Amino acid sequence: MSADIFRFTGDIAQLTTHDRRVLFDRSTSADDAVRTQTADIIRRVKRDGDVALREMALQFDGATLGALEVPCSEWERARDAMAPELRTALERTVRNVRAAHSAFLPVAVEIETEPGIIVGRRPDPLQRVGVYAPGGRAAYPSSLIMGVVPAKVAGVRDVIVCSPASSSGQPSDVVLAAAAIAGADRLFAIGGAGAIAAMAHGTDSMPRVDRVVGPGNAWVAEAKLQCAGAVAIDSPAGPSELLVIADASVHPRTVAHELLAQAEHDPRAAVVCVAIGAAVAQRIADAVSEMLPSIDREQIVRDAFAFAGAVLHTDSLDAAVTFANAWAAEHLLLALAPEPMERAFASLRGAGTVFLGAAASVAFGDYMTGANHVLPTGGLSRCYSGLSTLDFIRWTSWQRVTPAAAASLAPDVGRFADSEGLFNHAATARQWNLST
Repeated sequence: MSADIFRFTGDIAQLTTHDRRVLFDRSTSADDAVRTQTADIIRRVKRDGDVALREMALQFDGATLGALEVPCSEWERARDAMAPELRTALERTVRNVRAAHSAFLPVAVEIETEPGIIVGRRPDPLQRVGVYAPGGRAAYPSSLIMGVVPAKVAGVRDVIVCSPASSSGQPSDVVLAAAAIAGADRLFAIGGAGAIAAMAHGTDSMPRVDRVVGPGNAWVAEAKLQCAGAVAIDSPAGPSELLVIADASVHPRTVAHELLAQAEHDPRAAVVCVAIGAAVAQRIADAVSEMLPSIDREQIVRDAFAFAGAVLHTDSLDAAVTFANAWAAEHLLLALAPEPMERAFASLRGAGTVFLGAAASVAFGDYMTGANHVLPTGGLSRCYSGLSTLDFIRWTSWQRVTPAAAASLAPDVGRFADSEGLFNHAATARQWNLST
C-alpha cells in the first residue's frame, strides 16, 4: 500500500500531539549524540589544529591529506577539463545569482530626525567569510556558488571555501571548477564539523573568518550553533526540507517528482505534502509508490519518507496555510491553481523560499533561477531568512548634530539621564544648553 511508504498520512486535523511533535520538531540539536560528537570535534580542532583536521579527513572521508589548501591551479585545471555543456550551465547559474543578488544589495540611508540631527547607516562588507560546500553522498557545486557569488557581490575581500576531500585527497573536480567559475579566493579540502570549527577559530593553515555560511548535515548545523559565539553564522541549516501544498489542478506525478527530489538529499530530509482533498492526497501517494522503485538513490528516499515523510490532506486551503506557517519549511511549493495560489501566498509568513506554481520547480531554484538555495531549516524559517548579500555586510551607523540641535536636545537629555541616575551623562548634555 502506498501509504506504507510515508510515516504520516491522513487528515492534518487528525494528527495526534505526538505526531505533530515529530513533524514539527526537526532541530538536529535535539540529538544528544550529534551535540556531544560535535563538541568533541570542535575541541580537537581548537587544541590540535591542522593535525586534527588531517586525522578527521582520514577518519570520516577516507582521505589522506598533505596540504589542506587546494591551489588555484587545480581549480583551473578542473574548470578547463569540464564538459563544455556543464561549464555553460554553471556559468549561467553564476550570472543569474550575481544579477539577482546585485539587485538585492543594501544601500546607505540617512535621515534628519529633527532640524540639525542627522542619523544614518552604511553597509560595509565583511573582510573574510567562509563558505561551506557539502560533500559526502554527493558533490554540491551549486551550494558553493550560492555562498561565494553573493559574498563577492557584497564586496567581501577574502572568500574561503571548505569542502570535504574524496579519497583522492581533494574535493571533486566539479566543486573545484565551481570555485574557479564563482570567483572564490581560497579553497580547503576539509569538511564536516571540523571545517566549521577551523573557519571559526583558525588553525596554522586556515585563517579565522568573520562569518560562516552554507548548508550541511546535522553535524555541520550543530557545529555552526556551537561556534556562534566565536563567529557569525547565516542560520543553522540542516537536512533539506520541502512542504508542498497541492490541489487537483496539478498532475500527481509532478508533485511526486518534487517529493522524491528533495528526499534524495538525506535520510533525515523532511518531506511533507498537504493536499487539498483526500482523493488528491491518495493520487499523489500512489504516484510516489509507482515511481519509487525505478529511481536512483531509492534507499535514501525510502529512509527519508520513513523518518518524517508525510502525505496529508485537508479540505481547507486556510488550514493548509496555517499548517505551513507553523511548520516553517525551508522550501514551500504552492502547486495550486492561480487564484488559490495567490491567496495562499499572501498569507504565508514562515518559509525560507516560496515556489509559486508547479512550473516553479524547487530544482530550478536549487540551481539556476538566481534565488539563493541556502535556507533555514528545522522550523527556523519563522525567524531566519535565506542567504543574501545582507549576510556579508555589517552596518556602520552614524549621527551628526549641529550646535543648535545640541542646544535643543540638552534639556530633555539631561532630564532623561537624571532619571537613570547617570548624572555625568546629564552634565555632558547640559554643557550644550545655551540658556545656562
